[in-house]
Amino acid sequence: MHILIFIFLGFCIAAAGSITPSFLNLTVVKFSLRNGKKAAFYLIGGYATILFFQANIGAYLSSVLMENSEYITLIQKIGTGILFLLSINFFRLYFTSIEKKEKKEIPKSKAYLHGIIMSSLNTIAIPFYFTSISVLIGLEYFEYSYLNSFYFSIGSTLGSFTLYSLYAIIANKIEHKLTFIASKMDFILGCLTGVVAIGNAVYLYIQ
Repeated sequence: MHILIFIFLGFCIAAAGSITPSFLNLTVVKFSLRNGKKAAFYLIGGYATILFFQANIGAYLSSVLMENSEYITLIQKIGTGILFLLSINFFRLYFTSIEKKEKKEIPKSKAYLHGIIMSSLNTIAIPFYFTSISVLIGLEYFEYSYLNSFYFSIGSTLGSFTLYSLYAIIANKIEHKLTFIASKMDFILGCLTGVVAIGNAVYLYIQ
């Protein structure tokens, strides 16, 4: 029974985190529109591979770093810097793209690798899981152990995969409504990562 509870908690937390706009789910939409739904699923598979380990790391940090806030601050500073770099790169892609990109198939291995890289650069994931699991520990709904963390990570991987897959399916079914959004996707991604980076920088400054 405890196994199902931890899987369920991981599923719900990951689904809640994945449903909000981010550069990951917007990239899923872009892949589904430009490269096809099949490539988007391989992209999501790459996401899921990394998210499993990120959830494990977040659970471990929640049990170890609660009394060592200086390490958390360091992680936030590194993550903020990476977000700024991502924002600049997305704006560069948007303003340097001249020709309209048409829908085309790409190698599945390339889509999967792209998903691994994008998910690895998602520095928000570990702090998100760290915070969520810390709250669960405080409410006595979660007690850290390697097995509990493993079950939680399975649930979080399933939750993220499910939500991202829905984005891919919806994007494919209502492609005519999302064409304009897809053409502005790099700009939207640049704005989102830029806003989060600025928010993190302000938070770190006022601490």
